[in-house]
Amino acid sequence: MGMMSEFKTFAMRGNVIDLAVGVIIGAAFGKIVDSVVNDLIMPVVGRVIGKLDFSSMFILLADPPENVPRTLDALKKAGVPVFAYGNFLTILVNFLILAFIIFMMVRAINKVRAEEPKPEAPAATPEDVVLLREIRDSLKTRQPS
Repeated sequence: MGMMSEFKTFAMRGNVIDLAVGVIIGAAFGKIVDSVVNDLIMPVVGRVIGKLDFSSMFILLADPPENVPRTLDALKKAGVPVFAYGNFLTILVNFLILAFIIFMMVRAINKVRAEEPKPEAPAATPEDVVLLREIRDSLKTRQPS
């Protein structure tokens, strides 16, 4: 079996195709969730709590040149080392919101699955039928003498 035919067999297995579909849908879903977080949730949270954008928070680790503005982008472009903890906090808050949304979706899906009717177990075989089957099986195993 050549390498190409092995690869074709591998690539056409159900798991690989399912994974590819999952990755493509996941990437598209990621964009939707980013939009929900950035365009719908964060403005409301920002309005209620106050500005929730920590990305401009940083600590200077060296003295910047005098002509460089004290903004994170300008300092980074000037090569000034900064401890940009605010960007990390913003990404962390976005992650927590995203994780909560996904949790709520999985919870709703599990609730729908739990409500689906489960197939009934087959009825137990009546005792007289069981006894007749045992008699039949014992007669089959006896050897005529």
